[in-house]
Amino acid sequence: MDDTSTHTEPTIYTTPRTDISQNQGKFRIHFNFPGRGVPNHEDHGYGPLSTVVESFMDPGTLIRMHQHRNEEIISWVPAGVMRHEDRQGNSLVTDSNHLMIMGAGSGFWHSEETLADDPPLRMLQIFVRPHSLDLEPGIQHEPIPESTPNEWRYLFGPEGSDAPLSVRNEVDFYDCWLDEGSTVSMPARPDWDTYLYVFEGDIVTEDEETSIGFTESVVIKGDGEVSVTATEDSILVAFCINPDAPITRQGTIGR
Repeated sequence: MDDTSTHTEPTIYTTPRTDISQNQGKFRIHFNFPGRGVPNHEDHGYGPLSTVVESFMDPGTLIRMHQHRNEEIISWVPAGVMRHEDRQGNSLVTDSNHLMIMGAGSGFWHSEETLADDPPLRMLQIFVRPHSLDLEPGIQHEPIPESTPNEWRYLFGPEGSDAPLSVRNEVDFYDCWLDEGSTVSMPARPDWDTYLYVFEGDIVTEDEETSIGFTESVVIKGDGEVSVTATEDSILVAFCINPDAPITRQGTIGR
């Protein structure tokens, strides 16, 4: 029988905790580049996903009004609050019950702040490359479904997807609170690849050959299901990415 299948077993590329950071005192950031761990991959990003930034803001921190262009900026806040104002007149609070996406497009000005009585903030700011330059700028700030332990929660996807919010390229985003000893299958799409970042905790793949610890990440390429088990209580985020999607490279940060 002639088997014309192009099925390939998944390949997992691991990346240790980033050593690329900026320390601005009360505001500190660590840059995670999803393409850096893939051999012979010349792009620091991976398709439309440019950068995943681990951001820390102490109480009483103001990041003054500044402009972004030609990038989609997602603020994911698992605990605490991030306060946003912009020149479109929005005054918004992003927390564990809300997600915010700024479509910077041709230009978007905003500020970020924590008040003196806010808790210390650790969040992710995710930079997605849009499919086209100088799109209409705008903001989405929406309540998100309550998370279910040990299940993936779908938070954003391409325009027209079933996700609560959207970005202007082919990227899906999920998070998961995984209890110690629990197992979950990684999100996947045919012909797309998956990027996983461990925000908290430690996990191992089903065959226990790959361990991914605190703030480490992996790129999963190829077909077939990949499952991970938490060796301690963990918080995971995952992206399904079309590596062949058209992208732009002129973002203010997420080039």
